[in-house]
Amino acid sequence: MKFDLFLSICQTEVNGYTPSEKQMFLNFFDQVKLADQLGFGTAWVAETHLSCQVQKENPSAVIPEFKGEIGLNTDILQMAHKVFAVTKNIHVGSAIRNIICNGGPLAHAEAVKTFLTLHGLNPGEKRKLHLGFAAGRFPFSNTPYGFYPKTELEKKAWDVVKNKYFQEATEIFLRTLQGEKLSSKEISDRFLQESDFRDAKTWKECWDLAERENRIQGQQIRLDHHWNFEKVGILPFEAPLEFLDLTIGSHDPETQKLANQICPVGVFNLSITPPQVIEETHQRMQSVYNRKGGAWRRDLMPRTLLLFIDEISSKAREASQKAWENYWRAMEGTLDPKKVQSAVENTIAGSPGEVLEKIQQKYNPADRLMLWFDFNNHDSEQVKKAMTTFMEKVAPKLM
Repeated sequence: MKFDLFLSICQTEVNGYTPSEKQMFLNFFDQVKLADQLGFGTAWVAETHLSCQVQKENPSAVIPEFKGEIGLNTDILQMAHKVFAVTKNIHVGSAIRNIICNGGPLAHAEAVKTFLTLHGLNPGEKRKLHLGFAAGRFPFSNTPYGFYPKTELEKKAWDVVKNKYFQEATEIFLRTLQGEKLSSKEISDRFLQESDFRDAKTWKECWDLAERENRIQGQQIRLDHHWNFEKVGILPFEAPLEFLDLTIGSHDPETQKLANQICPVGVFNLSITPPQVIEETHQRMQSVYNRKGGAWRRDLMPRTLLLFIDEISSKAREASQKAWENYWRAMEGTLDPKKVQSAVENTIAGSPGEVLEKIQQKYNPADRLMLWFDFNNHDSEQVKKAMTTFMEKVAPKLM
């Protein structure tokens, strides 16, 4: 079993206290340096774009009750340079980089290749950037960059269309990252079909709109490319891709397959993903995973685990309960209660012995866990103590 660390850098109010941005980052780097010393494999860092607090001033507030910012890291590439500079062995991962905002897939491919080139200049460098990528958690992070429905058809089918456009972004991002020189004319066309929709009524309405826009092709509805560009090449051309591992933040089988038709891409697990979906994904990826990366392995799907550990079991359980109560109050009305319950079920709290037993019962010995210690906790010393307790008293018995 492999053990990574997940760090949210979530600047929210906990027990009436909200740290400054500077203190949040100081806590983060303090924890990362300790994680490196303790032997964690990868530090996965949450990534967020545009202020949640400012967005609350708009009529369509996404998380109106949340106090603070969901996350302060806006660029894993800058963060990774700093982390690598102050550590010796730990890898860095993004959880998850949004390739839609901030210029779209071409801009992100160029930024990643520049990062890899600079990272590769370090003598004897072996550490990797584990790039988790997706379409972003909140729509307001993408709309300023033109990612919103622009036609009546797109408005009616946006829940489906936006995933098709993420597939387009994924293709552009991965193909240019691999060194292809191409234009948008060489990107696959995308279509809407009846199986994409949950109900026949919406499909019929979309079909009628598509007929008016002359988009019918056989039994499908043709979509225009969202990104249009002449032939381009992404610099630097000689970026060392051996320092990069890719993981997609999508549980859509079609999107996972598309990514792996281009290059080896793992799958990101969300803390709310049901166990059944996890196992179904593992089975599917055994045949879908790009063989250039070898055979599919369970550790190619990192699994988030919220962990509360204390020598005194009752203290760990109490901390877990308070953290979830605080989080639920902040997010009330914005999350599906069933999904929240799934996330709660993905929490382990107790003494070292109890934590060991629960992990053995719940996870496969070949799994890779992203341990989340800083959930609703700004006491960095307490977080570091929990990290140390786990790596000294639990991890050795699971490796």
